[in-house]
Amino acid sequence: MSKVLGNNLKVWRAKLEITQSELAQKAGVSRKTISTLERGVYTPSVALALTLAAIFDAQVEEVFYLKKIKGS
Repeated sequence: MSKVLGNNLKVWRAKLEITQSELAQKAGVSRKTISTLERGVYTPSVALALTLAAIFDAQVEEVFYLKKIKGS
């Protein structure tokens, strides 16, 4: 059974009412990085995942989670 990293970044951004650009600036990355994270194209480093969770004042497991890949 294969798993991939999923995330709730859009939900957390909406709670803070911030844009991808604003989140990127707070995290020290590009807006494109945030966009690719939200779409599941890019898997963050542990440091970036922890940084994003800290920005949201959340546990990393609230922002990122493992999900099963269908058909595996």
